[in-house]
Amino acid sequence: MFKGKSAIVTGSTSGIGRTIALMLAARNANVMFNGFGDEDDISALVKEASQAGTGDIMYSSADMTKPDEIADMSEAARSAFGNVDILVNNAGIQFVSPIEDFPDDKLQAIIAINLVSNFHTIKHVIRGMKKNGWGRIINIASAHSLVASPFKSAYVAAKHGVAGLTKTIALEAAEFGITVNAISPGYVLTELVEKQIPDTARARGITEEEVVQDILLAAMPTKKFVGADQIAETVAFLISDAAASINGANLSIDGGWTAH
Repeated sequence: MFKGKSAIVTGSTSGIGRTIALMLAARNANVMFNGFGDEDDISALVKEASQAGTGDIMYSSADMTKPDEIADMSEAARSAFGNVDILVNNAGIQFVSPIEDFPDDKLQAIIAINLVSNFHTIKHVIRGMKKNGWGRIINIASAHSLVASPFKSAYVAAKHGVAGLTKTIALEAAEFGITVNAISPGYVLTELVEKQIPDTARARGITEEEVVQDILLAAMPTKKFVGADQIAETVAFLISDAAASINGANLSIDGGWTAH
């Protein structure tokens, strides 16, 4: 389906990004994986992706808080694949705390990884997309790009920023055959979500089970977590020719959360 296309997926060694990158590999795209993790686990992931389709598979350990490393990753993909046609900005971190206790280093890291990294990845691939007259940029935002929750001030601010960045670049790139869209999932039971459950329990003074039932799933009318595979299939659709006129959109996959 995507044979001959080349992609970078940030934060793709686990969670949503991993599912998206494996989907692209299975559909024969060349894929640059990115993220941190155990060396053996990453080697196994690259092997799995290589066996899934006919495209070339690479891995970059680029730190999304470091613009120079983002530039190097983009150049490595361009050098190996010839161009970067598809960019999926997925890397993200979370921290839950009342604002008066929010650590400065956590604030800086969340803004850098969840928002500023998207700016730099787009900056380094869009020139080649414009030259080729085709490109797909998909930013994995969050329901928190549209609504807020207590104790997530940095994350909500960053994701609202992603929504604005998406719209801006969509307008800049529209005449070059490039679409730029955001996907805003509700809660997906990834490591990122699992890790914030105990933090939220402490911040609110409730049990972890109450966090899941009364906070996470309470926001979603379906009372079900979103599947990472559902997000990956939406990415596939946005890349396809059928979605060529979808540009600057922020697509909610949240079971109705933001319909309130």
